[in-house]
Amino acid sequence: MSQRTPFFPAREHRLRLAELGILDRRRLWAGFALAVVLPAAVEFVAATAGYRDVSLAMLLALAAAVVVALVGGLWPAILAAVLGMLALNWFSTDPVGSFVIARGESVVELVVFLAVACSVALAVGASARRYEQARQAAAEADAMSELAVGILGSAGDTGEFLERVRATLGLRAVTLVARRTDDAGRVASGWDVLASAGEAPPVSHGAADDSVAPDGYYTLLVGGHALDAGERRMLQAFGAYLVAMRQRDQLARSRADNRRLEEGNSIRTAILQAVSHDLRTPLAGIKLSVSSLRQPTVEFTREEEAELLGTIEDYTDRLTGLVSNLLDMSRITADTVRPLLRPVAWRDVLPAAALAAGDAVDLIPANEPVVAADPVLLERVVANLVENALRYAPGSAVEVRARSGVPGPDGRPCGELRVIDHGGGVPPEDLLAIFRPFQRSGDASARGGVGLGLAVAKGFTEAMGGRIEAEATTGGGLTMVVSLPLWEGGRA
Repeated sequence: MSQRTPFFPAREHRLRLAELGILDRRRLWAGFALAVVLPAAVEFVAATAGYRDVSLAMLLALAAAVVVALVGGLWPAILAAVLGMLALNWFSTDPVGSFVIARGESVVELVVFLAVACSVALAVGASARRYEQARQAAAEADAMSELAVGILGSAGDTGEFLERVRATLGLRAVTLVARRTDDAGRVASGWDVLASAGEAPPVSHGAADDSVAPDGYYTLLVGGHALDAGERRMLQAFGAYLVAMRQRDQLARSRADNRRLEEGNSIRTAILQAVSHDLRTPLAGIKLSVSSLRQPTVEFTREEEAELLGTIEDYTDRLTGLVSNLLDMSRITADTVRPLLRPVAWRDVLPAAALAAGDAVDLIPANEPVVAADPVLLERVVANLVENALRYAPGSAVEVRARSGVPGPDGRPCGELRVIDHGGGVPPEDLLAIFRPFQRSGDASARGGVGLGLAVAKGFTEAMGGRIEAEATTGGGLTMVVSLPLWEGGRA
């Protein structure tokens, strides 16, 4: 069932009498000037041209009142109607040239004209005021739309947001303040300045020309001029955007903190699981070898002593690597890795022991451009990748290749190091999972290690501004690809 359209607008949408004459100040004064000049000029021109028809003169005077209402609103139009009635009396009613009215019908005609002219002026003035309100609302909507687009396209910086607000409203400065809180989070007396934009921004309510409080905690202080009703509405909306932005940032920080706590809990749980096996095994081997060597009743040959000492050394190296990876993983999880970037050549960070033993083959081209990296961190990354390749592809040499000019995510040219093995490879669905902490291929522990090498390599690479990926090797196996931005200063 269709709803009936009311003849009159709802009470809250009606214009008050005081609002009908409120237009731009320049238009108001122009309307008053036109109201004084136009009615008399129209009647004078009509009389001079010989038009003595009262009906025509009334229509001309009514048209003059309408023009004045369009320019200046209600009150100039009422003045034009009154002056138009007087001009009619002077130029068009007998006796002409006098305000004396000879006929009673002329009095009725003039009164009816005045009533009609005032009614038309009221309607036209209301329309002009509605048009002005619609124009202001459209301008506010456009400004809000531009601001919303700017917010979505920005990085969420509060200072940038305030600068947009200041420029949109034509203010000298804008300051965001928040109620001061104590250590327990309770609201205390005073205000803290959070951000500002513009010249000589106000830092207190007394120094501001105006202020708007979008909620009970934040307040926007403005400098430059007092706000009118439309600017106040816009600043209130801007403040609501700002509060939403800060709440979004706080929520994002809370999620990041929770994620770090969850990762820390996972790390601690995995460490306990690793201790139960991967630490006990080498410790037990070291203990057994040392105890055997200290037996006074047992005589070992040189070969047997060398074997036991080799076992101790091997297990000690495994413990050292495990502890180093655990400490590195804790640094990565706590976001405390601070790389010192400098020009580094790929060949300078290759594991010398693996190259000397023939386990790794250096296939890096001569004069390969250097990359921007921390040499200590990058050496750990390459060592972990080669060690991982040797562990899962025994019996075959690991190839190390490099190339340059590969575009990075930000468009900068990068250098690539590729560590290639020809082992059993990794299923495609597990290529991302292998970089998780304590993740081993097939979750098997037969090959040793606790699954931290690739996670540490990934964390160090990303800390240096690069990325690391895994892909299948042609013909079988796994290829680790490390990408780092090229050093802008040239070659090492």
